[in-house]
Amino acid sequence: MITARAAPTESADSVRQREAMAYAYPIPAGVPADDFGFLGYCDGLISGHVQLGETLGDGADAELMRLGRLERQDFQGARAVGASRATPAQAAVAQGAYDRAMTRWQPYLSNTNLDERQTAFDLFFGLPGRCEHAARRIRANITTPPATLEE
Repeated sequence: MITARAAPTESADSVRQREAMAYAYPIPAGVPADDFGFLGYCDGLISGHVQLGETLGDGADAELMRLGRLERQDFQGARAVGASRATPAQAAVAQGAYDRAMTRWQPYLSNTNLDERQTAFDLFFGLPGRCEHAARRIRANITTPPATLEE
């Protein structure tokens, strides 16, 4: 007889510790520090990577594409939730951050050399850990400052 197991859950303390570590890293110059603006940047990073993978056909790792699409869906969903609470100025900043990240992908997306696009896709080292926390905080409408390493 096979019994189903509940998925393990992460403790609130563990989430808080991971969040503190993620927010301790500096963000790139010119990228918004607030969660909603930063999430726009994250969405652009993953969206560009997914779009680049889509140009590769079977050359893109299927599991990486699956995970990237899930991440993109998560970020876009969180941005939609956040947009309902954002001011027009905040929405413009977040969109600008998205556009900035997408602009970074343009030389690769417009490159006609398949091998060079493949290399760019393969060399994407992933997203800042802060991205997942910003998405979670936006979805849950968490407006208090994130935990710090000292706390």
